[in-house]
Amino acid sequence: MDVVHFSIGSILSITLQALLLSSSYGSLEPYDLLYNNAVEAFYRNDYKDVVRHMEGALRSYAEVRQTKVRCRLRCQNQHPFDSASMDLQFFDVVLRRSYCQNECIEEKVGTQSMHKISEDVIQDFHRRIPYNYLQLAYQKLKQLDKAAAAAHTYFQANPESVEMDQNLEQYKALEGTNLDHFVDREARPHQRSFSAGVKLYDNANYEEAISLFEEALQEYYRADVECRALCQGPQRFEEQDHVLYRYSLYQLVSDHFTQVLHCEHECVRDLSTRPGRLSPMENYLPLHYDYLQFAYYQLNKVEEALACAQSYLLFHEGDEFMTENVEYYREAIGHDLKPREKAEWYLRRHEQELELLMIGSDNVHVELTEGVSSTLRTNGNVHVELTEGVSSTLRTNGNVHVELTEGVSSTLRTNGNVHVELTEGVSSTLRTNGNVHVELTEGHYWTSTGGREDSNRIPSGTDGWMEYVPISEKKNFTLAPPQELREGGPLVYDSVQLIQNSQALNGTQRVLLDDVMSVEECAELKNLAHTITMAGDGYRGKMSPHTPNERFEGATVLKALQYGYEGRVPLKSARLFYDVSERARRIIESYFLLNSTLHFSYTHLVCRTAITGQQDHRNDLSHPIHADNCLLDPEANECWKEAPAYTYRDYSALLYLNGDFEGGEFIFTEMDAKTVTAQVKPKCGRMVGFSSGGENPHGVRAVTRGQRCAVALWFTLDPLFRELERLQADEVVQALDNQSSQSKWDTSLNINPKDEL
Repeated sequence: MDVVHFSIGSILSITLQALLLSSSYGSLEPYDLLYNNAVEAFYRNDYKDVVRHMEGALRSYAEVRQTKVRCRLRCQNQHPFDSASMDLQFFDVVLRRSYCQNECIEEKVGTQSMHKISEDVIQDFHRRIPYNYLQLAYQKLKQLDKAAAAAHTYFQANPESVEMDQNLEQYKALEGTNLDHFVDREARPHQRSFSAGVKLYDNANYEEAISLFEEALQEYYRADVECRALCQGPQRFEEQDHVLYRYSLYQLVSDHFTQVLHCEHECVRDLSTRPGRLSPMENYLPLHYDYLQFAYYQLNKVEEALACAQSYLLFHEGDEFMTENVEYYREAIGHDLKPREKAEWYLRRHEQELELLMIGSDNVHVELTEGVSSTLRTNGNVHVELTEGVSSTLRTNGNVHVELTEGVSSTLRTNGNVHVELTEGVSSTLRTNGNVHVELTEGHYWTSTGGREDSNRIPSGTDGWMEYVPISEKKNFTLAPPQELREGGPLVYDSVQLIQNSQALNGTQRVLLDDVMSVEECAELKNLAHTITMAGDGYRGKMSPHTPNERFEGATVLKALQYGYEGRVPLKSARLFYDVSERARRIIESYFLLNSTLHFSYTHLVCRTAITGQQDHRNDLSHPIHADNCLLDPEANECWKEAPAYTYRDYSALLYLNGDFEGGEFIFTEMDAKTVTAQVKPKCGRMVGFSSGGENPHGVRAVTRGQRCAVALWFTLDPLFRELERLQADEVVQALDNQSSQSKWDTSLNINPKDEL
């Protein structure tokens, strides 16, 4: 082997090149800036600028992504690790790759710091929010073909959007549009080819189906390479104080590499998950080989059928049906064939990665296996066993033994030793004051065979258009034994009137009350809202988080008390906000006969205002149908209690301040997010309360004129999830009651905002 000689000067030169950013050669505009310009243009009704900036943002977003993929792969090939057996050789490759990537990326897109985008903007692009703006802008510009494409693209990732579903139906009925206009501009090539192949296969067009399935496989493996390249970016070390982060070089390298490797290992899930869906399609990659073996057999291409059948068995060793097929094909051609090399290599790499993940996880004192996404934050003794389908948050300082199974969404905060048993597919956050031991069991994302089931064995749940694939085994789970559902308790205050109970509202754990507030109190709180609410407060700064046709403004109890203390608003009004929310909490706790204390989880004074000039022909919702503690999946008729849902919420309430506006009715629906079961017209002093789970999907109809104001409240039975701002507000009120002037305000407090009702 050739020996590489290094001089101090050459190493220093390489190091400096890796650390210093090269000058900017590119002129690509940051997509978050273009996106913001497009949104601003939308509110100016400048729809040509909306299109110009939003299309530019989408191009910039795609260009940044493709540039990162292209440059990382190119630099990886230019600087391989093949001969890096010595420490200096290894880091020589690392430094050269780093410099190569910086130079390559910046030559195309400019200084990379320009493209460090906020998480909110990234999530908007993942959710395809730009296409919602585009379809409205194109509609205003009478470019119906482009409006239809934008609407269709948005709907593919947001199938629960009732209003977009209605928009699409209207576009289809309009003269000047045809089915060719309804294209998914963000369609993933491997999924598009696969779904088209299924349709042809279903029509017994095996020859063309084979062509598309083979194309889908090539696109899948190509997408896998791109997915892995994108994992090479910065990793998050949440809640880690790097000033005090004193691990050694190799511990840091191991920690970062393990996170990157886990991201790469998760690409199998990403590639088999449709946009807007919560779970991957069952048995996605192996099904390609299943379809192909049967299609090749139909065309009497038995050797090709045998190779595909053998490939399928790599994923499902011993599968009875496929084993019989293999025996039949062998007998027909008189010899055996090996599985396809690509499939063998793919599974071999998968298993090697799993071994490395186990080693990397051991280095941080956590045992992880396949399908696990886990963050552990600990200073105490914890034993955790995690298995499939779990989304878990554990924060602990107490003695707990928990056994959880597939489909679990859990949150634990305790004070001591914890024993938790979960299963594969875990997304877990653990915060604890003890030592941690975690064990996870191995499995595959293709553990379910999910084979073809009709006469031609069409895949389960697949109709050829990639409609929702049911997750047959996934179940909801709750840590605590469910409380007995009761209602009809005292209303606490003499003035409060019961208007409708659960039965009248066609559901469970629902109540509608009037006169929770007086007319004078409503007026005082509405005046307070006009003074202290800020656009985007409670919505991560977004003025229109749920619809571009309304402006949202909000404020918290602590902010109101702070303004009152500073003399910017009447202290009496701020105290009223505090007292009214406590009044609502006591009523909900009493009426639903809860056997433990109900705590505030989040409290928000919020107003939503119809934007003038944007209400014509409007058919969207002010807030889409959702549930408060789980992720509503209308197609599956399920609600998954898992992150990013606020799984700790138990009860919710809305206390209205006014009714002098048009639209804005609160609605309950079935889990299909379409069938309305009850409707509530807001008015001063009216309050609707309900349990926060999937039994109560709800939303808000469009506010088409005026302003709708309310106090939105969420409650939890778990004291460890009490609202931090509320606890601080309690201290302020106590200090005020004691006529203390020594209250200390933390003006830098930044509570993570919650989604509005």
